[in-house]
Amino acid sequence: MNSIFYFIIFQISRLPLSVLYRFSDFLFFLLYTVIGYRRRVIRTNLENSFPEKSQEEIKTIHKKFYANFCDYLVETLKSFSISQEELDKRFTYSNLDIFNEIKNEKRDVMMMCGHIFNWEWFIGTVKHLPTKESSAVYHKIRNPFWNDKINAMRGRFGTKALDMKDVLRFMMKTPNDGELAYLFVADQSPKQSAVHYFIDFLNQRTPVFNGFDKIARRKDMAVVFCQTEKIKRGHYHTTFIRLQPQQEKFEENEIVHQFFHHLEQTIQQHPDNWLWSHKRWKYADL
Repeated sequence: MNSIFYFIIFQISRLPLSVLYRFSDFLFFLLYTVIGYRRRVIRTNLENSFPEKSQEEIKTIHKKFYANFCDYLVETLKSFSISQEELDKRFTYSNLDIFNEIKNEKRDVMMMCGHIFNWEWFIGTVKHLPTKESSAVYHKIRNPFWNDKINAMRGRFGTKALDMKDVLRFMMKTPNDGELAYLFVADQSPKQSAVHYFIDFLNQRTPVFNGFDKIARRKDMAVVFCQTEKIKRGHYHTTFIRLQPQQEKFEENEIVHQFFHHLEQTIQQHPDNWLWSHKRWKYADL
């Protein structure tokens, strides 16, 4: 059954995006108007994050989020068959020279992004980096069949999938020589058992992962924030911003705070383009 379903999905992914966006419009009607997918979670997250905004402004962001979310779903579907050429037209970059600078320092780079649409299209970025290899850190999907298919989709252009459980062991045994880039989508909520550190983020006490901070400091890696903006439907632009320590070296959790500072600024500029349906603050009161 999984194989049949995948065959259907793959064939649909081969349709032009102009057609797939019609599916997105239908999904928007279904999720926003009929089902109300995670409506309460989204509304509560928005109201707590933007207490200064009126209910009308919150409603506008709420509605635009659903439209962007549905576009994200069909764009991710398209990722199963999209070409590098089309990705390069739809996902552009600024400050790529940063990576040549880092490679010349013979340091690996940790690329940090949030769940800003459409993070899945970072699969095409590897071709523009001077490193020999790149790895994207991910949470393993329970279904082995779909875990393999999603990893294959994300690895179509050369990026290797790295299970979060294996990150520490893999990164600590790999030389820090400027030949590897790692992509972390690092803004999700830790599991309850993994909640160890809190920051102020979007006007709320927020539990965050800080393992990436420890790894980057221990290995003396370079860290780059990926600031992504949706230009128009199906077109995105990412500006790479290198994080710099206040002193000679990064202090403990300094990378965490800088990452979330940049992410918060990005969200505030385009609040409808972040994944508000995630139960981000469910462990905020621990």
